[in-house]
Amino acid sequence: MSPIPADVVIAIDGPSGSGKSSTSRGVASRLGLRYLDTGAMFRAMTWWMLEHGVDVHDQAAVAEHAGKGDIVSGNDPLAPTIVVDGTDVAEAIRSEAVTGSVSPVSVVPAVRTRLLELQRAVIGAGGIVVEGRDIGSVVAPDAQVKVYLTADPAARAARRAAEEGGSDVAATEQSLLARDRIDSSRATAPLLMADGAHHIDTTAYTLEEVIDQVVALAEAVEAVQ
Repeated sequence: MSPIPADVVIAIDGPSGSGKSSTSRGVASRLGLRYLDTGAMFRAMTWWMLEHGVDVHDQAAVAEHAGKGDIVSGNDPLAPTIVVDGTDVAEAIRSEAVTGSVSPVSVVPAVRTRLLELQRAVIGAGGIVVEGRDIGSVVAPDAQVKVYLTADPAARAARRAAEEGGSDVAATEQSLLARDRIDSSRATAPLLMADGAHHIDTTAYTLEEVIDQVVALAEAVEAVQ
């Protein structure tokens, strides 16, 4: 394996269920890089709003409280953590309540501005794999490696349902497609493939094959420097 730049930033974007998390953690682990799940940060913010009785459908109320809550993301790809005000919320942010509320919270510009600052602070001098929906386009537009993962909706739904312990696949697919519409149409930082991103449809590949492809892209960065 060719050495990669110490300051490399690998941005992995795509819709829910496309394989972002597993791929990002796998790439970071294999290359010895840090890892950041920006989606967990939005969920953490949503959890804080719900815990403090904020109406997540009231954008003004969400914006008013967007600066509150101390959110700390652990960067070990083998054991990522997310802590809010000193409380480990790694499991809590995956609850149905948070999942059903994260979309209205994430579209509020004040929330995105606050978390963008936190995300860039974590990225710092690089040496990290960052996953989300607007990493290559907004959070780290200068990332040396940009990847946009997609997958067939049915495959995405099956993966997500399995992650959630056997949820109804058809219902999960409809939920994912609804989230896609929200993410793609929001005014601030919509879900899209960033300029210069490499598109990988993960439907026909195993996880290891997708990781191999992203690692190859990272190695190619060093090859042309």
